[in-house]
Amino acid sequence: MSIDYLVTHSGGFHADELMSSVILTRLYPTAQIIRSRDAAWITPGTDRIVYDVGGGFDADRHLFDHHQRDAPLRDDGQPFSSFGLIWRHFGRAYLTALAIPAADIETIHAKFDAGFVLPIDLLDNGAIAPSVAGPLSGMTLPALLETLKPVFDQGGPEAEMRGFHAALAIARAFVEARIARSAAGLRADGMVMDAITAAGDGRILELPMGMPFRPAVMRAGADQLLFVITPRGEDDWTLGGIQTHADGFDLRADLPAAWAGLTGAPLEQASGIPGAKFCHNGRFIAAASSYTAIRAMAEAAVREAEAAGL
Repeated sequence: MSIDYLVTHSGGFHADELMSSVILTRLYPTAQIIRSRDAAWITPGTDRIVYDVGGGFDADRHLFDHHQRDAPLRDDGQPFSSFGLIWRHFGRAYLTALAIPAADIETIHAKFDAGFVLPIDLLDNGAIAPSVAGPLSGMTLPALLETLKPVFDQGGPEAEMRGFHAALAIARAFVEARIARSAAGLRADGMVMDAITAAGDGRILELPMGMPFRPAVMRAGADQLLFVITPRGEDDWTLGGIQTHADGFDLRADLPAAWAGLTGAPLEQASGIPGAKFCHNGRFIAAASSYTAIRAMAEAAVREAEAAGL
């Protein structure tokens, strides 16, 4: 079957059909986006996918609307938007098109669905309100995308289409970046687990490069680890604390209070370590000019933490 048209509704646009369009235009790059409510367009056909319009859901006929009374629900009873329906049907093929390794597709598909697709589904259906984001409600991605709609006295089909495509490019950037970050996290997991094994019972984790490490540390139950060393560039090494929880800011141990806010010679003097370059006033990250210096800083930080009973 050749898909020549991707059909969604005309008028104001929302995050769900924009995100659906991100998925479908990757899979059908030569298809033309049609924004219409004309029955001739929104009726299913062998040459098109119709989504967020059409008054029904039938994946076999490539009809993916969710506004009808018998709209499909997730297994847990939560509603789909067109994005959720498109992701459920086409998401795995989309990940394959992005060259995600086959072994990672199910994990990333489920993670993206839960963390990115579902919130848009719920918002579009009124199951949650924008106000759940509090003072940041106007800064959420769906709200920001909708700011690209033409204003009331400068509208019309051409202006709406320009706004739609401008918003689509931004939506695409966020979707692809989110997927890439999830894939990178899975690649990092194995490297971090190797580093945890190498650390043994030690309190310092050494990584070969900057990478997401907290999820693997939490999963591994490596509670003995207090600090992490990472190379950042030539003659540039960092020492950081490890959060107590993956989504919080509290650290298992802070860097020494005597180092807080110091740089250069004052920090070298306070720490007694040549090559110490910087310590953030918040005591969560420090830097040094060599591995020897950063390792010495890490060991000094561990000694102080252990003396405090950690």
